[in-house]
Amino acid sequence: MEPGKNQRLFKDKPIKVLLAKPGIDGHDRGMFVLAKAFRDAGMDVIYAGLLPTPEEVVDTAVNEDVDVIALSLLNGAHLTVFKKVVDLMTKRGIDDIAVVGGGTIPDEDKPKLEKMGISGNYGPGTPLSVIIEHITERAIEARKKKLGIQ
Repeated sequence: MEPGKNQRLFKDKPIKVLLAKPGIDGHDRGMFVLAKAFRDAGMDVIYAGLLPTPEEVVDTAVNEDVDVIALSLLNGAHLTVFKKVVDLMTKRGIDDIAVVGGGTIPDEDKPKLEKMGISGNYGPGTPLSVIIEHITERAIEARKKKLGIQ
């Protein structure tokens, strides 16, 4: 994280991330690895559990006042399920929560997800430091929107 004013954004309230695997995907070992890495990096982490609906993901994100929703799927339904989450957020006028993706996402699908506003889209083997840096950058953007800072 950049020193100075960006650190002040998280002085009293650390970055808060919701980890979610919406849709039918029971492979959650990677989520626990991410949760530990994010906590070790000083973030607050909420895990939505297995099989939350897109509606439950968005409701939890809003109710818990998260900065970032980190979605993950290994079942190939990312274009459909991740889109549902983003569509619900758009419908509800939520633009101050960042959405990042990950899982087994083919390279040709990554630009489609980026166009939807879902960044990162990291796969297995991505260094945790890269993911943490990306989450931090997106959290800074989200927190600035929440606080009305340019």
